[in-house]
Amino acid sequence: MSANSASIILRPAEPDDEPFLFELYADTRADELAAWGWNQAQQEVFLRLQFNAQRRGYEMQYAEADHHVIIFNDQHAGRMIVSRTQEEILFIDIALLAQYRNKGIGTSLIRGLCEEAERKALPLRLHVLKSNGAAQRLYKRLGFSTTGESSSHFLMEWPPLRP
Repeated sequence: MSANSASIILRPAEPDDEPFLFELYADTRADELAAWGWNQAQQEVFLRLQFNAQRRGYEMQYAEADHHVIIFNDQHAGRMIVSRTQEEILFIDIALLAQYRNKGIGTSLIRGLCEEAERKALPLRLHVLKSNGAAQRLYKRLGFSTTGESSSHFLMEWPPLRP
């Protein structure tokens, strides 16, 4: 089953979404934690600390950002965080539960951001981990180019066509 824009809904994240958002965070770290050999209790403590740190970091660094839950075919599938200013659209983060990855959901949502950036004549920017080759390939396929880097991330931009 592949995504089409009619089957994807973004709605603002609410406090009641926290259990799902934690489940999502844990799901995105599952392969990494499995390799460490920790028991469930150790994993839970670590994941809670990291989840809370990530959430606080995003709240501090991107206080004005829109936090959305991604609904796909009436099911919670993921979340997306985007910051919009007069100078840019900053694509902060997207995460999907494993069973919803590689179905075109992320691609559809990113294309929607590209269309918004083009309408508003703003650049769409993002940071991607240097270790995340799959995401880098997706962004390049969608027309993003690398504009810089930090020690851990590539900075990428999708420029709108300007008149």
